[in-house]
Amino acid sequence: MKKVLLLEPNYQNKYPPIGLMKFATYYRNLGYSVRFFKGDLKELAATLLFEDFLYVCNFRASGNFIGKYASKIIEYIKIGKYSSIEKLENTLEIFNIERLKNYRQRYKLHDFPKFDTICVTTLFTFYWKETIDTINFSKHFLKSKGEFLIGGVAATILPKEIKKETGIKPHIGIYSKIDKLPLDYSILNEIDYKYPANNAYYAYMTRGCINKCIFCAVPTLEPKYKNYISLSKSLRIAEENFGTRRNLLLLDNNVFASNKFDTIVDEIKKCGFAKNAKYTAPNEYEIAITKLEKKFNERSYIKQILEIYEQISENLPESERGDFYLEREKRGLLYFYDATRESILDFDTIVKPIVANFNKRSLRTRYIDFNQGVDARLATEEKIKKLSEINIRPLRIAFDNYLLRNVYENAVRLAAKYKITNLSNYLLYNFNDKPKDLYYRMKLNIDLCEELKISIYSFPMKYHPISDPKYFKNRDFIGKHWNKKFVRAVQAVLNATKGKIGRGKDFFEEAFGKNEHEFEKILWMPEAFIINRFKYKDNLTKEWWRKFCALKEEPEEQAKSIIGNNVFTDDILEKVNPKIRDVLGFYRIKR
Repeated sequence: MKKVLLLEPNYQNKYPPIGLMKFATYYRNLGYSVRFFKGDLKELAATLLFEDFLYVCNFRASGNFIGKYASKIIEYIKIGKYSSIEKLENTLEIFNIERLKNYRQRYKLHDFPKFDTICVTTLFTFYWKETIDTINFSKHFLKSKGEFLIGGVAATILPKEIKKETGIKPHIGIYSKIDKLPLDYSILNEIDYKYPANNAYYAYMTRGCINKCIFCAVPTLEPKYKNYISLSKSLRIAEENFGTRRNLLLLDNNVFASNKFDTIVDEIKKCGFAKNAKYTAPNEYEIAITKLEKKFNERSYIKQILEIYEQISENLPESERGDFYLEREKRGLLYFYDATRESILDFDTIVKPIVANFNKRSLRTRYIDFNQGVDARLATEEKIKKLSEINIRPLRIAFDNYLLRNVYENAVRLAAKYKITNLSNYLLYNFNDKPKDLYYRMKLNIDLCEELKISIYSFPMKYHPISDPKYFKNRDFIGKHWNKKFVRAVQAVLNATKGKIGRGKDFFEEAFGKNEHEFEKILWMPEAFIINRFKYKDNLTKEWWRKFCALKEEPEEQAKSIIGNNVFTDDILEKVNPKIRDVLGFYRIKR
């Protein structure tokens, strides 16, 4: 059987790799063995060697349970820590240290178990190092005549640069042969990483965007606007195969541009997301057992079943917990590498009644999220009214430019009129805007929340030119009206708010200032004073501000130039006059 490895680089991201989920379906349909991984590839290498060691030693057939020691053996293969395994030869009858040493040597030589096909997805280019390192390291997992596929955002935006650094020509744009395939949600259970946006269907009902905003990558990624993609079939297949999911997350870039918008909303309603729609969680245990009976992605569902066992154990009375543990131990169902499909199915007669007793499923509201936002310029009363027929939460409305404030405000007021009261948006800054433009956009949202009694969560997002040769590998770009200190000041405030700004006028004014002038003061303020606002408010902050304002003309410009660069080394301070040095000293206070 041919083997496929699907890889997502080890960066932090909110949404799962939809492309890889489709590839999982594609290769399973061909009868291939599919494995998904996201994490430390060195850990994967050591794990694959450990699994090969288990197979060669035939541990499962011998009746020796080794799962308890798996992490120690993998650690030895990875770093050669002999103390991890020195006691195992006496513990396990057929444990062979000399044979295991060969696997340690194979790890050092990068002689890893091989796959016929490797697929690597890519995201934003400022994850460049993680992406390139993943591609280059994963070559050690590929058979000599194997197929290596690279796709996704970075691959489409910078294909030449990826080929230059990896020697592999990536795929540009959408893979047409897999794009219409249903998603394999089971691969998400294979990894330890948990995506924040989980328990949702992921889909598109349109593709591309009619706008060609110069700061946006969508025209490159999806150059042709596709007016309508039916949703019903893909959701039905997902539900039949993986159980009902609570929410619907649509990744459309401009759904308001579709002349099939009413059709889109009507189909969403038919799929179970009409106003006040409810959801009952499926029995995850029954789904996993059914999948194991069909021998579908055993790695994923064995892992999930063991997690369910742990949940059961936590809920059992203490008097029953010990017996449940002993039954699992007897059957080798305490650890992943001991557990088998057969032992789990055999244990089902004991577990099923317990699960039925605990599985009290309540109704919960389900929501739909057009995650990429809607275009305020296309927000008519008819469209907002139609949108109010579904459980949309939040309604994301783009607000990238303060010059569009009237259009944006009209869209928000229409939403409030039709009882859509939970809204969100991304506020682009560090592009062609001025700092005060960001402030007034944030303040407008606060004022609208107060007046309309709604909630708007704003997420200021720093502009980053992901295809610019100077900046695609980092996040160092500074817009013409910004400087490093201003950008860092905004980020320092957002660190305290976890990146978002909600309703609450008093909190906003404390965080960003009551007016444009107070906001400007915060931008120039030493970072320690921003982070620990109340600690320094009545002493050092006042002293800094007095001395900062006392600087005049040339000294002020020189001081601002240094502060704007946000670097305050001894060498810099030695070259300035005492008054400037006195002000710059505040910026060296650690938070």
